[in-house]
Amino acid sequence: MSNFNPENQYKRQINASYVTSIISITLVLFTLGFLGIILIKAHALSKYIKENIGFEVVIKDGTKQADIFKLQKIFDSKDYVKYTEYISKEEAAKRLNKALGEDFTGFLGKDNNPLLPSLEIKFNADWTTADSLKKIENYILKNKIVKEVYYQKSLLNVINKNVRKIGLTLLIISAIFIFISFALINNTIRLVVYSKRFIIKNMQLVGATNGFITAPFVKKSILHGAISGVLAILLLSGSFAFLKENIPELQLLHDRYTTLILYLIIFLLGILISGVSTWFAVNRFLRTGSDKLYG
Repeated sequence: MSNFNPENQYKRQINASYVTSIISITLVLFTLGFLGIILIKAHALSKYIKENIGFEVVIKDGTKQADIFKLQKIFDSKDYVKYTEYISKEEAAKRLNKALGEDFTGFLGKDNNPLLPSLEIKFNADWTTADSLKKIENYILKNKIVKEVYYQKSLLNVINKNVRKIGLTLLIISAIFIFISFALINNTIRLVVYSKRFIIKNMQLVGATNGFITAPFVKKSILHGAISGVLAILLLSGSFAFLKENIPELQLLHDRYTTLILYLIIFLLGILISGVSTWFAVNRFLRTGSDKLYG
């Protein structure tokens, strides 16, 4: 005589589906979190590069040092300037000698330094757009002691363009993964509701509201979403620790506050995706005719 029990079979299937759902949501959240980390690091890298690519304001030969310092003081007072540095002719020669690996003034003589003094200006990242820099450049060139302004326009344009592309691509990928997570949860709920079809039917017959019937499913789903969120955060923390250990340069881009905000978003997203998708799935079943739902 067979010991096969349909209810036990369904319970095993439901438990297995719950585990599969938690693992699947965890992987989805981990992927979303990893994409978020890439976006944050790309933004941080973009900001770091922008704030290290500034203007080299070349000063006319023969300008008094007092006038250069006066101009530097004006720049330091601007809210778009991060910092300035005065580079004398002698300092410029030292830097060029170091870059070339030899003394280029050797055949010219120490008193025949052809380099000009300059001011190196670094800007806050928010001001490193093409339009803003053009306005600042025009403002600087109006000063009578300024000979020319040099900066890497093409590099800044490439950085701004690529950051926008990365952001749009990650947004599309994230939307796809959220859709996948909804589909996974929906399939799990189908099996759970089917296994409890007689209980649900009896509850409806005695006048139980849809909200009353739906609540236990949503509560359990929220718990699973929270578990998935915690697991995803642990995986992200481990992955990021591994990357920092093997790529020390990432320490320069580390922002503890932003990372904590990302982890909080991942945790809440796990609860939200799981809870909302379960609510929709159960309510759709409750609105389905008995012949289709219980056939």
